[in-house]
Amino acid sequence: MAIESHDKKPKLWLRYVEDTFVIWPHGPEELQRFLEHLDSQHPAIQFTMETEKDNEIPFLDIMVKRRTNGSIGHSVYRKATHTDRSLNAHSHHHPSQKASLVATLLHRAYKLSDAKSLAKEKGH
Repeated sequence: MAIESHDKKPKLWLRYVEDTFVIWPHGPEELQRFLEHLDSQHPAIQFTMETEKDNEIPFLDIMVKRRTNGSIGHSVYRKATHTDRSLNAHSHHHPSQKASLVATLLHRAYKLSDAKSLAKEKGH
């Protein structure tokens, strides 16, 4: 109802639980007005907003990149606080757990990376 009751609409609105990814074609002033409209719908529901920086914006575990040709690229995103620590290969965990860790990371790379960023993610 909040989107339908506003005079300008987003080009794209994706939601996963409480996170939204929005493509807004109407400029920053109208985006701020839209945010205020959303926040006015219910006092217990208030949105925060992050806008792209250097043509990139993180959404969930994905870094979405706007390319110069207008297309969208994507790669795995890790927060700045991510430590890259996982099971030590010499630990006493069952070998299937160690293999599952590698399989999970590779699966994530293939599912979240576009063709241009897949090799870098597999190397990581």
